[in-house]
Formats: sequence, C-alpha cells, structure tokens
Amino acid sequence: MPELSQEIERTRTLLPFGVAEVTGPSMVPTLHHGDRLLVQYGARVRPGDVIVLRHPFQQDLLVVKRAAQLREGGWWVLGDNPYAGGDSTDYGAVPEEFVLGRVRLRYRPLKAGQRSPFALARWALSAARPVLSDRSASRRFRAR
Repeated sequence: MPELSQEIERTRTLLPFGVAEVTGPSMVPTLHHGDRLLVQYGARVRPGDVIVLRHPFQQDLLVVKRAAQLREGGWWVLGDNPYAGGDSTDYGAVPEEFVLGRVRLRYRPLKAGQRSPFALARWALSAARPVLSDRSASRRFRAR
C-alpha cells in the first residue's frame, strides 16, 4: 500500500496544494514507487479519481487509492494493482472525512545516473503527467 510522506500534513493547512511521495506498488501502473504527487486538498472527489486519504485503521498513515464508489459508509477505494491489496476489499469503505485531497499530477524525479543528453531528454518528456480519472473504476468494482 503506498505510504505517503508526512510532509503533506504540514503544508495542508497553508496551501490548497501540496506534494507527496509514493512508496509501494498498489497503484502500479498509474503510480510507481518514488513518484511525486501534486495533491489538491479539499477538491471534490468523483468515482475514478486518484485520492490521498488516511488509512482507516492507522490514521497517521496516508495512502493513495482510486475512488471507486461512494457508499453509505464512505468511499470504496481500490488500488490499480489488484495483486497488491491494501484497499477497501481489506478494510471496507473509508469515511469521507478521511479523504484529504485529489491527485492532480505525478512526476518522476531525475535519477542520479541520468546524466547523458539522451537520458535527460527522455526524462523531460516523460517525467510529469496529469493523473486522470478512470471512469471505468466502477466497472472494475462490479467485476470484483
């Protein structure tokens, strides 16, 4: 399950946007270990959005998941990697007050060994991407 840097908590009260770092494989192929995320706090969440939330059993742990469906008990969230686990199939719906924000952009930091002009150009073309909503999330939810 992706754990996020606690830096997100310190800046949340000051700005509507913050940066978080992903650790773990549960959102592969959308997000990878080491990706940085631009998070919009308090943004309206719709099914298919990638969101940052507090883990329901360990509130000091921040996770990133895809909002699949809004239920009576809160958001049903799923990881994009069905083999990683650590989503609502394990802990049920997440209360809405645990949702901190919506992920707008991901970028991959430059690796230490990327010094050649070709490597730098390749990185520059692929480093930043918007994190788009996947409206098929509800279809994936029904398939489970």
